[in-house]
Amino acid sequence: MGAISYKLKRGSRQLLLAVACLASGVAAAASCTGADAEALAWLDKMSRSVNQVSYHGVVTFQRGDDMQAMQISHSVTDGLVSERLIELTGQGAEVLRVDHPLECVHPGHRLLRIGAELQSGECGLASYYRFRVSDGELVAGRQAVQVHIEPRDMYRYGYRMELDRETGLLLKSQTMGRGGKVLEKFQFASLSYAQDEAATEETRLVHVARHTHPAPEQAAAAPAAQWNVGWLPLGFTLTDLPQATSGRRTYTDGLAVFSVFLEPLGQDIRPGEGVVSSGGTTSYTRGMHLGGQPVLVTVIGEVPLNTARMVADSIGVGH
Repeated sequence: MGAISYKLKRGSRQLLLAVACLASGVAAAASCTGADAEALAWLDKMSRSVNQVSYHGVVTFQRGDDMQAMQISHSVTDGLVSERLIELTGQGAEVLRVDHPLECVHPGHRLLRIGAELQSGECGLASYYRFRVSDGELVAGRQAVQVHIEPRDMYRYGYRMELDRETGLLLKSQTMGRGGKVLEKFQFASLSYAQDEAATEETRLVHVARHTHPAPEQAAAAPAAQWNVGWLPLGFTLTDLPQATSGRRTYTDGLAVFSVFLEPLGQDIRPGEGVVSSGGTTSYTRGMHLGGQPVLVTVIGEVPLNTARMVADSIGVGH
């Protein structure tokens, strides 16, 4: 499910506002430079669309010369959201995400729903990004509105999103690096607003993704010492409340997401660092000592390399 699913659900990996609400947001946004109320209203609508519309289609995801295609069926029924993703390239894997409750709002969506914050004078995402709205293009036969998102610092990427004018669904998204370079691109090739009733073809790999919590044995495998991340780019917040000794932390600013993993080592490793970049996703790994124990630190997510490195360098023990 990974990157494609997130583009569909975020700020990503999709997801009306009332005219009166938008008008009040315009007045409040005047005190927040770059807080384009129209753009923020579209992002708010995008974050809600995942719980409001059922659809079926084919999406493509491109990183450099690598192109993947996937069929997606998304249904909203009786207060629950279910999703089926089938690879049309590669191994032909199938992923099922079933019975996700509508009332469960994840931090990324919450940060995108900033109408109330704007009305109270808080800038929200506009503190970290600049926004601009323009006429969009035709994507999968749907007329879109284009939202340009430019980072205010060097610690995050920019985005160019095409949202369905009628539903707010994310139809196309480009992750932008320095100099306007397109790092990766997601878009619908075909789209129908209806639940797919057709039976799926047999696939070689099926994974059912449920809304679960880490098992006790998963937490026990992490380093015994309490640890924390001492530095984060402004605006990033924890997506959950893990145990102090859990080996994972995940953060989002509403648009970008990255995770920090700690793996205990039986012996020291030679100094150095490992970097793998694929499109807009960076994986940074290095060894370090934490509470006297050698550990392997990995930062992976939709952030530039310098951000991942600074996050890793800030890890320490304590509350």
